[in-house]
Amino acid sequence: MSVRRLVGHEMRALHSLGLWVLRRRHAVPEGALAVPYTGPQTAMMYGLLFVSLVETVMLALLVPWPVVHGVLLVLDVYGVVFVLALHASCVTRPHVVDADGALRIRYGGRFDLRIPADAVTGARVERRFPEGGPLLLGADGVLDLVVGGQTTVTVELAGPVEFVRPLGKRGRARAVRFHADDPGAAVAALTRGRRAPSPNQDPPGPA
Repeated sequence: MSVRRLVGHEMRALHSLGLWVLRRRHAVPEGALAVPYTGPQTAMMYGLLFVSLVETVMLALLVPWPVVHGVLLVLDVYGVVFVLALHASCVTRPHVVDADGALRIRYGGRFDLRIPADAVTGARVERRFPEGGPLLLGADGVLDLVVGGQTTVTVELAGPVEFVRPLGKRGRARAVRFHADDPGAAVAALTRGRRAPSPNQDPPGPA
């Protein structure tokens, strides 16, 4: 199951590379706000890409055996493509705030959490620097989706929501913190969505 999920992550990343080349985004409906989150990791990604390219060139110059050279070249080229695809998946799959205030939190093709509008009770800009991996569930039930060592938006929920980790393990969170490059815009969109009247709600009558 884990192997199948890893293969799926890679396929989505490669698909995102094509979207990136075409300057398209994945599943951002009309009227919704796309919330980019790649700012803190962009320099690191391009640094990894530069190191991979330098390694490829150095091995091409230093390895004298054709077979070994060929194998290493294939691995290095795949490494370069994988780094580009991982970054592309994050660029083309931003967080999304729908017009009604529903929230979709993503990290490339590896993590995807949809939160209905009526489950969001509050949102605020709050910069935090959690210690640990990119996906953390605290003992208090708060889920941190960390990018570049930080989160910038805190979302309070009406009740626990279920999420799926990249390798398939499930968890439940009572609040979510994530990074947005423009946290103010994300919070404003979430607030507008919660205050907007429901499409099924009757308009107020005359005073």
